[in-house]
Amino acid sequence: MSSVNDGNSERTGSFEDRVQGWQDGLESGIRGLGKGSWARIIKMARKPSSLEFKQTCIVCGIGMFVLGFIGFVMLVLMDNVLPPFFDWLTS
Repeated sequence: MSSVNDGNSERTGSFEDRVQGWQDGLESGIRGLGKGSWARIIKMARKPSSLEFKQTCIVCGIGMFVLGFIGFVMLVLMDNVLPPFFDWLTS
C-alpha cells in the first residue's frame, strides 16, 4: 500500500514541478509587461472628460459622413455618369 502512495507522490511531485515551472514563466512574462516605452503611455492613460468624449464623437461622426459622401458620389459616377469608363471593372 505504501508503494502505491510513493508512486503517486512521485507523479504528483513531477506535475507540481511542471506547474511551478509554468507559473514561474508566466510571472516572469507579466513582470516584463511594465517595462518599455508603451508602459509609460498606458500609465498616463486616463478616462476622458465628457467634453473630450463629445468632441471625439463629433469629429469621428464628421469623418464618417465625409467618407460616406465620397463613396456615394463615386457610386453615382460609376452607375450614372461614366458607365462606359467603368465597364471594364465588371466584365
